[in-house]
Amino acid sequence: NVMNRGDDTPLHLAASHGHRDIVQKLIQFKGDINAVNEHGNTPLHYACFWGQEQVAEDLVSSGALVSICNKYGETPLDKAKAPLRDLLKESTEKLGQSLTRIPYKDTFWKGTTRTRPRNGTLNKLAGIDFRQLSLGHKLNENQSGEVLKGRRGSWRRQKSELHLCAPFALLGRIFSHPNVLPVLGACQAPPAPHPIVLTHWMPYGSLYNVLHEGTDFVVDQSQAVKFALDIARGMAFLHTLEPLIARHYLNSRSIMIDEDMTARISMADVKFSFQCPGRMYAPAWVAPEALQKKAEEINRRSADMWSFAVLLWELVTREVPFADLSNMEIGMKVALEGLRPTIPPGISPHICKLMKICMNEDPAKRPKFDMIVPILEKMQEK
Repeated sequence: NVMNRGDDTPLHLAASHGHRDIVQKLIQFKGDINAVNEHGNTPLHYACFWGQEQVAEDLVSSGALVSICNKYGETPLDKAKAPLRDLLKESTEKLGQSLTRIPYKDTFWKGTTRTRPRNGTLNKLAGIDFRQLSLGHKLNENQSGEVLKGRRGSWRRQKSELHLCAPFALLGRIFSHPNVLPVLGACQAPPAPHPIVLTHWMPYGSLYNVLHEGTDFVVDQSQAVKFALDIARGMAFLHTLEPLIARHYLNSRSIMIDEDMTARISMADVKFSFQCPGRMYAPAWVAPEALQKKAEEINRRSADMWSFAVLLWELVTREVPFADLSNMEIGMKVALEGLRPTIPPGISPHICKLMKICMNEDPAKRPKFDMIVPILEKMQEK
């Protein structure tokens, strides 16, 4: 029952990786089957999230509760896809287990002498054996690398050398929020021909694909507000992290759309330090001050809010911001000539007002994401 720096027990990790024999052995030796980590997740949350069906069944039959809520109000059943969710409900009914939600309680500091930091990082990051992967066809290519589909999902292959280090471990730990798409693992080069970062396969691709590249999915105003709320919730979560994730830039290409139409902020799109430091690949979404100053001189949270405002504009107009200009021209004109997205007539006055507030020229006057989430929730209700 020893915990790592993210409060995961061996049972959490064995459940997430689907090591059924280890899970059974840990249960046999009285592993805490309902232990919670820093996000309130139990081993069953992990098994459900990663689709480890047999492990999830073993946990439930051994007393794991399906109704425990994590910090975000989600039970293991909320984390599971429909087939596994139905299977577990059937199992719990046979066992006579209640489905009444058990609220999250933060008891970390009660009756404990642990004083280690709780920043969600790991001491070590185990790479994935390149030989286990079956590389499929190329889906896309950009400045970061190639995106391919394969047996274990979709991953991004970087074009430069990479040696995994502590900051990368943080990306792999953030999978406790429904609007954040985690990094599943990575392969180092060598032995892989290129550094490879693995993430989930998203059938609809990015928000940019959905809005601008002729998918069958229609984004009406209701769906646009839903996407905006998903993004705001994900960013509100990411902004609680200390330190903030370096080189994370919010734009429609870094937002992935899941099969249930949930928008998720992709951690696989976070840039590595070797990828042209200081270069902005998507300046249309970047705050003016971030184009003018060094990274350490700006308020990252305020700059992200500007990027969110451009995303709002993109969602309601269905247009690419400054599509007629090159990236160089966009960067120069936004930073030095006051180029801004023009809000067309016919846009909802509520969305229009929110957009203007989030795009305030004074970074200090822009709201925080946890302030706009309730506003978007009210818009969704209407």
